[in-house]
Amino acid sequence: MSYKSVIFDMDGLLFDTEVVYYEASQLVADRMGFPYDKELYLTFLGVSDEEVGANYHQIFAEFGKNNVKKFIEETYEETIKRFSAGKVQLKPGVLELLDFLEEKQIPKVVASSNQRHIIELLLEKKQLSRYFDTIISAENVQRAKPDPEIFLLAHQYLGTQKHETLILEDSQNGILAASSAGIPVIMIPDLLLPSDDLKEKTVAVFSSLHEVPEFLKQ
Repeated sequence: MSYKSVIFDMDGLLFDTEVVYYEASQLVADRMGFPYDKELYLTFLGVSDEEVGANYHQIFAEFGKNNVKKFIEETYEETIKRFSAGKVQLKPGVLELLDFLEEKQIPKVVASSNQRHIIELLLEKKQLSRYFDTIISAENVQRAKPDPEIFLLAHQYLGTQKHETLILEDSQNGILAASSAGIPVIMIPDLLLPSDDLKEKTVAVFSSLHEVPEFLKQ
């Protein structure tokens, strides 16, 4: 096996969180009368919370700063409520891949633009914490994806050569970050399919994590 360590994104890759984020956002937007839809949500896939918030303040400026702040806060509260209730599903193939990597004694880390306490909550709810050596989260970096900082930090922790390290990602920003870091990346698209240009930045594009173990056996 040519890869000696694996870096996992989280949202849309390990967990089917994107649908939860969208449903929570839509619920609060409808309640507050904000013009929100799935198309708008999709424009922020793989974007940091800070950047999403800044965009919301621009897009919904006519509703007033305080109302936009309330929208962001209530969406966050609704999301956490759903996470805490265990309403997030694992993406297909997660357990099989993690067990395969455990068997091969391959170190694994989570590198996510999300906040650490949310990452820990989701991992603990599905009993996945034991699989990962560490977590690199939003708190550890100054710049969000597509900046490569988070992947460079994860790579530094793992200590493997870049060509021996594999990143698993679902979003455009994640692929761009991996490419800028000079680390091989496989894309498992979640809500948006990649363009041809984006595909060229990957070593493979798979429909689910089920396909990754066979790829690694090559």
